Amino acid sequence: MQPSDHYHFIMNKPYGYLSQFKYPGKRKKRLLGDLYEFPKGTMAVGRLDEDSEGLLLLTTDGKLSHHICSSGIEKEYYVEVDGEINEEAVLLLRNGVEIGLPGGKFKTKPCQVSILAPLLDLPIEYRMIRDQKHGSTSWLSITLTEGKYRQVRKMTAAVGFPTLRLIRIRIGKIMLEIDPGKVIEIDRLQF
Repeated sequence: MQPSDHYHFIMNKPYGYLSQFKYPGKRKKRLLGDLYEFPKGTMAVGRLDEDSEGLLLLTTDGKLSHHICSSGIEKEYYVEVDGEINEEAVLLLRNGVEIGLPGGKFKTKPCQVSILAPLLDLPIEYRMIRDQKHGSTSWLSITLTEGKYRQVRKMTAAVGFPTLRLIRIRIGKIMLEIDPGKVIEIDRLQF
């Protein structure tokens, strides 16, 4: 049960923004606070790197944030990869692959992976990653219950299909249903 004195938000994080409110580096970066005036103490639940986009949950409740990140709640991503992915690579991804992380190698847990049609009916911004003369691309749905540093990108690279675009479309029961850059406040986060 969530106390009513906390704030909860759903955001469609656009490409090119950091999932944070402060950046200690010298270079100017686009941050979440540039898109919406969040209350003091708001934190992103999990992260999407600067090059990733899609569903991001934010809350002022640290216990809830920890619960979402550590309890095996499903996170689904739509991933555009370099090349025409094949069933052999999909099977490797489903069964878990070895990726490098700070501190050594890590084998990912088995996960759900399927090949998607190239046209997606989602509230995502159209961005041409590259034109056809540079080779074909394909789309996957990857659903994880863990979230290591740049895990999806490292997984697709490990099977020979580097990620070109990464969009988180679901966390638990919460789906991406708002346009890029939009934020809605909700009473509670339910999974």
